[in-house]
Amino acid sequence: MLDKSAQAYWKRNLRVIISCLVVWFVVSYGFGILLVDQLNEIRFFGFKLGFWFAQQGSIYCFIGLIIFYAWKMNRLDEEFDVHEQ
Repeated sequence: MLDKSAQAYWKRNLRVIISCLVVWFVVSYGFGILLVDQLNEIRFFGFKLGFWFAQQGSIYCFIGLIIFYAWKMNRLDEEFDVHEQ
């Protein structure tokens, strides 16, 4: 990989990581702690939504983030021709 291409790859990789971290922060800290009172006004499958996010929703989001990250990095690896063969 050329230097310029390596920098572009790393820059795109960081963008994906930062995007995942922002989603992780909003879901776990924002929905589970900061906005819990407002979200508890909403019912989701019989549970208060803030409670649901703190207990189960954040876990589902984390699993989704792991799947998204793997999928996105595989596409990025193929785009920069650094994928496994």
